[in-house]
Amino acid sequence: MEKKKLRRATEIIKNAEYPVVLTGAGISAESGVPTFRGKSGLWKKYDPEAAVSISGFKKDPEPFWDFAQELLLKNDIKPNPGHKALAELESSGIIKTIITQNIDFLHQRAGSQNVLELHGTLNKATCLKCRKKYDWEDLVPVIKAGNIPECDNCKSQKIKPDIVFFGERLPENALNQAWQAAKNSDLMIVIGTSLAVYPVASLPSLTKDNGGKLIYINAASGQQDYLFDLIIKGKAGEVLPEILRMID
Repeated sequence: MEKKKLRRATEIIKNAEYPVVLTGAGISAESGVPTFRGKSGLWKKYDPEAAVSISGFKKDPEPFWDFAQELLLKNDIKPNPGHKALAELESSGIIKTIITQNIDFLHQRAGSQNVLELHGTLNKATCLKCRKKYDWEDLVPVIKAGNIPECDNCKSQKIKPDIVFFGERLPENALNQAWQAAKNSDLMIVIGTSLAVYPVASLPSLTKDNGGKLIYINAASGQQDYLFDLIIKGKAGEVLPEILRMID
């Protein structure tokens, strides 16, 4: 990490009135959450149509639960120093909103309060037949035992996590709030995403068009590097705690 860039990021953040954060899979990968694309991504092992499409789930939920077990239960997934630094920056009143593409609820487990989950969350689930609600922790013992969760009310095995499956629309309320946060922001910090998936990838442009600044923190280059005022190549779990230390 270049100290000069870290000092510049600290200066920009301290001078901003309404900083928001956009996070992607990269920040969670540091906690052991597998990524989806790339040589060792989950899509090399699982068929997305069978595992995470709404039509596939309604036909047979088993492939999804195999996928979910590997995503969050195979390793001991916990918030990393990057998640924790963002939570501290929020609790101190610096960061106003975290917009995330992640479904692993690690931001909330780290202590963040104002989180907009654009792809939903695995933390909650709903029976598609009778609409009974479940918490993730209620389902974990069943999944770990290699079984498909069954609704204790109607006996259906179609208990669907509250995530956005392929073939479903993004949650309108969260998306509208994200648009508004991006427009209101005079600084967006983009972390751990290549900005390849729309409409989420268009959010930084909303801040930029409003005269705001953009900071990019990621281990690799993204698809919109030309937009950013400052690019820091590195892991969020190393960069963010250092920025937090400099701000303090």
